[in-house]
Amino acid sequence: MKIVITSRGEDLNAEVDPRFGRAQYFILFETDDDSFSVLDNKQNLNAQQGVGIQAAQQIINAGAAGLITGNCGPKAFQVLSAASIPVYLEGKGTVKETIEAFKAGTMSPSNAANKDGHWV
Repeated sequence: MKIVITSRGEDLNAEVDPRFGRAQYFILFETDDDSFSVLDNKQNLNAQQGVGIQAAQQIINAGAAGLITGNCGPKAFQVLSAASIPVYLEGKGTVKETIEAFKAGTMSPSNAANKDGHWV
């Protein structure tokens, strides 16, 4: 299962980025073999609008089966929900710690966005 974690760096020791659309990186973690790859999100860092939707599409295109982040706006949440990708709004600490919590089954998918649109 491939999950995506928003990150401030390019490895598992990086801090989770609490932002979704404007996260610096997306860590694509494969739970079956503990491998990962990194997607740079620089195209959305300084964009004026629509970053949540663009980031959501990037996650969908990457084949993610779940997203872990700290915050997600309503438009991005709607796009991810329409693609049947659960959003876990419990990302905190390092990416590695967040993955361990996910694997331990301590996270629950959210039923709604937790931020208004255009959060910077």
